[in-house]
Amino acid sequence: MAEKEQPVTLRTRKFIRNALLGRSQMVVDVLHPNRANVSKDELRQKLAELYKANKDQVSCFGFRTQYGGGKSTGFALVYDSHEVLKKFEPHYRLVRYGISTKIEKASRQQRKQRKNRAKTVRGTAKTKTAAKDKKK
Repeated sequence: MAEKEQPVTLRTRKFIRNALLGRSQMVVDVLHPNRANVSKDELRQKLAELYKANKDQVSCFGFRTQYGGGKSTGFALVYDSHEVLKKFEPHYRLVRYGISTKIEKASRQQRKQRKNRAKTVRGTAKTKTAAKDKKK
């Protein structure tokens, strides 16, 4: 837990106000000497304080730590409201932040196998083919 107490400095650059999407966009430079990296959750909290927003209105992604450590650079979006964030953020990021739930579906291979099985029964009654499958 001593890592959390290490100082972290946030610097923003290329700040753009995007009124159409209801957000502020920026590149974030994180200075974290004597520390491997900073969690996105902690960055969201610090950015929310910096821009007087709620943590649920901030989205951070694409962080890369510089060679040698001590500095990371990524991208941040601060939305005007929680509703705007839910409208414009990609679903996978909403799942990441715990705002939305992941859609459970069959694996890619199972979906392909089902598609190919359906191709063999095209144009025939489904009951006949179900009986054939049971015989095999």
